[in-house]
Amino acid sequence: MTDTQQDSAAAEKTITFSDFAVRSEIVDALSEKGIIAPFPIQAETLPIALAGNDIIGQAKTGTGKTLGFGIPALQRVTAPHEEGYDQLPVPGAPQALIIAPTRELAVQVAGDITTAGAKLGARTATIYGGRAYEPQIEELQRGVEIVVGTPGRLIDLQRQKHLNLKNVRIVILDEADEMLDLGFLPDVEKLLSFVPEVRQTMLFSATMPGPVVSMARRFMSKPTHIHAADPEDEGVTKKDIRQVVYRAHSLDKDEMIARILQAEGRGRSIIFTRTKRQADKLSLELISRGFAAGAIHGDLGQGAREQALRAFRNDKVDVLVATDVAARGIDVTDITHVINLTCPEDESMYLHRIGRTGRAGKKGTAVTFVDWEDMPRWSLINKAVGLDIPEPVETYSSSPHLFEDLDIPQGTKGRLPRHKRSKAGLEAEAVEDLGGPDSERSAGRSGGGRGGRSGGGRSEGGRSRSRRRSGDGAAEQKAPSPEKASGEGAKDGAQRKRRRRRRTGGSAGAGKPAES
Repeated sequence: MTDTQQDSAAAEKTITFSDFAVRSEIVDALSEKGIIAPFPIQAETLPIALAGNDIIGQAKTGTGKTLGFGIPALQRVTAPHEEGYDQLPVPGAPQALIIAPTRELAVQVAGDITTAGAKLGARTATIYGGRAYEPQIEELQRGVEIVVGTPGRLIDLQRQKHLNLKNVRIVILDEADEMLDLGFLPDVEKLLSFVPEVRQTMLFSATMPGPVVSMARRFMSKPTHIHAADPEDEGVTKKDIRQVVYRAHSLDKDEMIARILQAEGRGRSIIFTRTKRQADKLSLELISRGFAAGAIHGDLGQGAREQALRAFRNDKVDVLVATDVAARGIDVTDITHVINLTCPEDESMYLHRIGRTGRAGKKGTAVTFVDWEDMPRWSLINKAVGLDIPEPVETYSSSPHLFEDLDIPQGTKGRLPRHKRSKAGLEAEAVEDLGGPDSERSAGRSGGGRGGRSGGGRSEGGRSRSRRRSGDGAAEQKAPSPEKASGEGAKDGAQRKRRRRRRTGGSAGAGKPAES
C-alpha cells in the first residue's frame, strides 16, 4: 500500500458524525455511549437527509438504519427552550412522526433516539397498543417533539383529537415491508394524509416490495434511493453471520438446541418458532433443563412481553424464544446465536431473523432446522439468498459434525450443569403495571389463570382492538359460568325429554314408536 493509500485509509477511519454537520449535542451524546463513526447506511443517508430531501433507504438488517433517520429527525425539531418554538402552529404538538410496524420495534427506535437526543432537550413519546390510553394521552398533552408509534394506536389517538399532526415536518416509515406483511399499509397511508403536504419523508427497510415502492412514489417528492452496503460484504446476508443449516427430526430438536446453547462462547441467543404454542412449549422445556429462558409472542399481554425483553436486555435470561413478533424489534448488539426451530416462511423472514445476530460489526451464528416436508420451501430460500446449501445434512443431537460445526464441547448433554446456572431468570424481572386490558392478562398469566391470551387479529403488530375487547367483556358478563350453564342445560334437557315422553306416550298407538 502506498503512502497516499495509507493516508486515505486513515482518513476514512477517522470519519465521525461531526463531519456530517450533526449538532454537537447529538455527537456528544453518542460519544458518551461509544458511538463515534457512522455505519455505511448512516454515512450515505446523513448528507441527503440533513439537506431536507426525501429518501428511500435500503440496507441489510442490523446495519444501523435507526440513526440514519433518527439524527435528521432530531435536527429538524425545535425543543421548548430553543428559538422559534413559540412560532410553531401548535406549540407542544409533535414535529416528527416515526411509524414502526411492531411495538417492540417502536420501543427500540424510541430508545435510540432518546439516547442520541439526550442533550438536546427534545421530548420523545412512544405510542403503541397494549398499554393504557391515559398515560400516552397525558404525555401528548404535556408536549412532545418526536412521536414513535405503531399505526393502530396512532390512528386511534388522532381520531380522538389527542394527537395533533399539524406541526409535523418529517415523517419516517421504518421497516415498511413488515408493515406490508402485517397489512398496515392502508393505515400508514391514512396517517400520511393527516400530516402537512410540505414535509420531508423518509422510508427505510431491508427489502423493497412493489407495493411499498408504489406507496413511496405517491407520498414522496423526488426521493433519493440509497442502497447502502459494505463493499466487502456483497452477499445477500451479512458476512459476519455464520450460517448453518441442518435437516433435523422434530422429536430431537429440543435436545439439539440444549446442546447448541452450551457451545463455546455462546452469549445471548434467540430461538424463533413458527407458532405461539411452540414458543411457550420450548421455553418451558429449556427452563426445565436449567436454562434461563423466556418466551415472547403476540398472545402475551404487553406487560409480559416487555418483562421478557427487559430480562433479556438486563441479562437475567440469555435465551429468548420468540415468534416473528420479535424479528424486527430486538436491537441487542451482543446476540451470538439465532436458531430457527423450523424453516422460515420465505427468504425475507429468514434474513430478518438471522439479522438479530452479527450486529454492529460483531460475529454471530445462525442455525436453521429444516423438516423433511419443508425441503421445497428451503430450496427457494437457499436459491434466493445464495447460500449454496440445497440439501441440508441430516443431523441428530449425537451427530459428530454438530459438535464440530458449532464448537460444542465433546460429551455435552442436553441439560445445563448446575454450576453453570448463573442467570437470575425471568421471574427476577418484575412485570410492569401498564394499566389497561393487557395488564389484567399479564397478571392472569403470572397467577396461572387464563394467561396472556389477547385474541387473534394483528396483535403481533400492535393493533388496537378495544372494541373487540369491550364486546368480549360484555359477553363474559352476561354469560353464565360453564358449570352453571352445563348444569342448567342438562336439567332443562331432562325436563323437556320427560315432557315429550309423557305427551307421546298417550297418543302412540299399539306398536307405533313414540316420536323422539
